[in-house]
Amino acid sequence: MLIAPSILASDFSRLGEQVQMITKGGADWIHLDVMDGLFVPNITFGAPVVKAIKPYSSLPFDVHLMIQEPKRYIEDFCKAGADIISFHIEAEQDVMGTIRKIADCGAKPALAVKPGTPVETVFPYLNQLYMVLVMTVEPGFGGQKYMADMLPKVRLLKEKAPELLVQVDGGIGLDTIASSAQAGVDICVAGTSVFGAPNPAQMIADLKKAAGAA
Repeated sequence: MLIAPSILASDFSRLGEQVQMITKGGADWIHLDVMDGLFVPNITFGAPVVKAIKPYSSLPFDVHLMIQEPKRYIEDFCKAGADIISFHIEAEQDVMGTIRKIADCGAKPALAVKPGTPVETVFPYLNQLYMVLVMTVEPGFGGQKYMADMLPKVRLLKEKAPELLVQVDGGIGLDTIASSAQAGVDICVAGTSVFGAPNPAQMIADLKKAAGAA
């Protein structure tokens, strides 16, 4: 199980320092939630912030675009240092064109699905994807309760494409990561549970241990 701490839950006044902390603390990826206030009811940051914190970590930058018409901004995020880019199938009409643009820009393409979206909607694109992100909360805000009823989507994906990476995002903690691991999840995004812990590095280690014991 890979752990990708979401900087959405970090101290934004010390972003570089926080990214360094989780990099040294055993994180596998850095997860960056980009929100535009349109696709989701929250606004976070854009490509300039990704670029600004890129020098603070050698880990893969996993950028999750929760924005309308993400194709318009793919090049900006690739230039800023995104290694993996997830975009929502609900937010883009030209899904295949966006996947190709991500790949052409040198990043790894991924599709994300909201809780209310059937996972079958991504099936036509699986052979073009590096990863599928299954949201286990409604996208937009951190600290929400984990939706265990999303795990059948993970199992369906693993049955359809066993080699495809599957990520879950939302409500991941010591009490929920085991069920994610049992369903076949490869990468868990953990925000509040990591950055809200007294010792984030210990929490990352504990999450991996709990996943491994599942």
